[in-house]
Amino acid sequence: MLIDHAKIYVSGGRGGNGCQSLYKDKYQRKGTPDGGDGGDGGNVVVESDPNLNTLLDFRYNQHHNAGNGKHGGSNTKIGKRGQDRVLKVPPGTIIIDASNGLVMRDLVSVGESVIVAKGGSGGRGNARKCEATPGEPGEEKTIIFELKLVADVGIIGFPNAGKSTLVSRISRARSKIAPYPFTTKDPHLGVVSLYEDTFVVADMPGLIEGAHQGKGLGDRFLRHIERTRVLVHLVDMQPVDGSDPLENFKKLEQELKAYDEDVFNKPRVIAGSKMDLPGADKELERFSKEVGDKVFPVSAVSGYGVKDLLDEIYHKVKAFR
Repeated sequence: MLIDHAKIYVSGGRGGNGCQSLYKDKYQRKGTPDGGDGGDGGNVVVESDPNLNTLLDFRYNQHHNAGNGKHGGSNTKIGKRGQDRVLKVPPGTIIIDASNGLVMRDLVSVGESVIVAKGGSGGRGNARKCEATPGEPGEEKTIIFELKLVADVGIIGFPNAGKSTLVSRISRARSKIAPYPFTTKDPHLGVVSLYEDTFVVADMPGLIEGAHQGKGLGDRFLRHIERTRVLVHLVDMQPVDGSDPLENFKKLEQELKAYDEDVFNKPRVIAGSKMDLPGADKELERFSKEVGDKVFPVSAVSGYGVKDLLDEIYHKVKAFR
């Protein structure tokens, strides 16, 4: 299950108190200040982890606190620093400060990290020739995680165009497949192996007219293709609702353009799906003439045309890299 949005509370650790202490021996009447400093509080750190692809861990665990610093001791002993709290998120996670809506960091690269809540400073001990001070509290924030999947290829199309079947054919990803629209409700990732190389494909939920305005949760799905390098437009040549494949393709193009010009201008491959159905050949011929670009006929069920389509996708991904 892909969870691509989470809201959590984070708090840095409190600094330890400075120590108020006097060292005395039989030769000293007043004593010598020897109180040590308190340890700093731990930080809350967010780090991208390539082994994750969902924010599910933060759906039910919403409070994250770093460790407090230890208090200073006599004989100028410094308190131990509080332990950091490291939160692992998938690459492509955007961190937003909920109080003002500003982006704190966009964790695109693997292993990238950022401190989202600093720990408080430890108090000063009286060994510094002054009164001991208490430790400071750590930062407290409410932050929002938004995930934009990082994939080489995004497969897009209208509902029931055969996207999940195609991804299941070319990779080991197993999305739910059924003969009705909106079977796929979350993006799914699959890894394709080809020519001793690999690339990642994302099976996007079906888009509908008005998706860029949020209709059918389209704006949530569209943001995932912002980080893809190549788009595969999968067009059903025999839609179950009797609609025109050419009109469906034009509507899809309009949705992409209305959402983001950069997304619309990404390298693309056009594929006509369900070529195993009667009448698909004639529909493909008419569609290809009107579109003008090369259209790759495929049948994910029989495997027809899949090899040629993969070759084209691979070369476009390689050129982008």
